[in-house]
Amino acid sequence: MSKKLKLGVLYGGISSEREVSINTGKQIIYALNKEKYDVEGILLNNKEDVFKCKGFDFVFIALHGEFGEDGQVQSILDAMGIRYNGSDFLTSSLCMNKYLVKKVLSDYDIPMAKGIIVDRDYDLLNIDLNFPVIIKPNIGGSSVGVVICKTKDKLFENVKESFLYDDHLLIEEFIGGQEITCGILNGESLPILKIVPRNNDFFNYKSKYDNTTIEEPIDLPVELDNKIKEISKKCHSVLNCRVYSRVDFILRDGIPYFLEINTLPGMTEGSLFPKIARLIGLDFKSLLDNIIENSNNKYI
Repeated sequence: MSKKLKLGVLYGGISSEREVSINTGKQIIYALNKEKYDVEGILLNNKEDVFKCKGFDFVFIALHGEFGEDGQVQSILDAMGIRYNGSDFLTSSLCMNKYLVKKVLSDYDIPMAKGIIVDRDYDLLNIDLNFPVIIKPNIGGSSVGVVICKTKDKLFENVKESFLYDDHLLIEEFIGGQEITCGILNGESLPILKIVPRNNDFFNYKSKYDNTTIEEPIDLPVELDNKIKEISKKCHSVLNCRVYSRVDFILRDGIPYFLEINTLPGMTEGSLFPKIARLIGLDFKSLLDNIIENSNNKYI
């Protein structure tokens, strides 16, 4: 009998998404195949706790946001010689920076909303964007701190809320349309899902985790479906993502506008990526196996 892989699930963390991560970690620990893995949870309460990963063959990162998705944990695991799921520290760091991602992808003919990056000293009176706009913390995930500003006279008031989460904000022209998402697994595009919030204008933090959205496959013309999948693969490749990612768009008038790429997409049974994987016959346990095995193979 082959030796079990000693696998740690790293969850919790210090970001505003800690409770989400705790739920994620618990579900992953429960679902992992105990015949293949010697599984142990590693609850991260502070940055020093990452060193509890020492001695594991593989660490499944179930963290979100700061010190989880931003490359810091990945760089420490690299230094410790420990294998892990998802993208390396350089890609993770880049993809947490919404503005830099847009700058990189702007050379590849990918549709995006017009936007600017601002800090606390920026003169908002000179902003040259059409309203409404959407204000996002430049670093962060799960739509935390995201605000839609409908008129310019509300801009000063609205940025205050977003500045609670980051010192730099990405302000973009708001594009109304259908929110869609496309997963990438081992270099291949997965089926596209549409996201329909029941009571909100966009897929915000509350709707993501309170089961107040409907996510289902979207019926698109073949040419458009293929185009979205090709753009998703291009984003994954250009940004050097590893094994899996999820790319979010707004679809309006047949044009898929890039929103963001997720290098550690949500990983509970009810999260978008596992829902997408089920459409190709991968249940949650099989998806986790796939991610672990292919992440492990990247080190060989």
